[in-house]
Amino acid sequence: MGFPRPLSRIPDDDPDHQVRPIATSSARKKAGFAVRTWMAVDSSGQAQLLEAGKHAIMNRTGLPPRDLRILDPLLSYPSTILGRDHAIVINLEHIKAIITANEVLLLNAKDPAVEPFVNELQRRLLLHHHRNLNQDDGNDGNADWTEGYDKEEPESKMKSSPHDFGEDQDVDEKVEGGEKSGLVSSNGPKVLPFEFIALESCLEAACSCLENEATTLEKEAHPALDKLTTKISTLNLERVRQIKSRLVAITGRVQKVRDELEHLLDDDDDMAEMYLTDKLMQQNLTDESPNSSPNEQLDGLDGERMSVEISLEESGVQNNP
Repeated sequence: MGFPRPLSRIPDDDPDHQVRPIATSSARKKAGFAVRTWMAVDSSGQAQLLEAGKHAIMNRTGLPPRDLRILDPLLSYPSTILGRDHAIVINLEHIKAIITANEVLLLNAKDPAVEPFVNELQRRLLLHHHRNLNQDDGNDGNADWTEGYDKEEPESKMKSSPHDFGEDQDVDEKVEGGEKSGLVSSNGPKVLPFEFIALESCLEAACSCLENEATTLEKEAHPALDKLTTKISTLNLERVRQIKSRLVAITGRVQKVRDELEHLLDDDDDMAEMYLTDKLMQQNLTDESPNSSPNEQLDGLDGERMSVEISLEESGVQNNP
């Protein structure tokens, strides 16, 4: 993993998106656009800090200006997951990211709350990179690589309630036993595309943040309610009122994330837009073999996409018996 490489800047008019020396503050003012600090995490988990303006990010990701506004920290946008031709835009809680077929761009990487997410993202992408190298060498791999994705349990799982333990254990046993078609196929363990590894990390980080806040609030609520039942006073009533206000706020945030996920899963077109690796492979095949039939080019990609969709459907069935 290592530490992020030195800070660099990408000018808006750089067609090759190459890293250039950092411009001075006077040069930024002359440019007439806001330059923000981004962290770029590549497919091997290596991180690099860079400075880029809106147009540079648009050229790098193929996103329109309206999609970038969703990530603007000065604007308040609800939880959003957008699938576009060449990128996925993520705005979930403290996670503001752009996922492409080969890198993840984080807008607020310097936020202390985002640092654990960056570390976990780098770990998973490094495992994913080694797994791909393992397959390229002609080795189908072994269970160690698939188990590596969950070796370090998120803090939210460690704090889960006792009655959830049995269900989590059953799911873990099924995954280890190879019952998830998205992870194991007849040819060995299957590796998810890069963009879904990154998306999974974003979703887990956002959900873990909400779960930890709810757990903390629950620990504060029980003593406050006990004091109120023992003695009704202005101080105790105010304390309970504040806890209730925080509970309503957290419930609203959870509902926004849930609504966004349900909307995404119910829209087949939006789901199809998220297969960035497939689209990149299709474009490369088209460039290399312009005379070949489009149907022949898509045969292999459709098989990979079908396995991922089946895995998502089975996960939904297991979580909603």
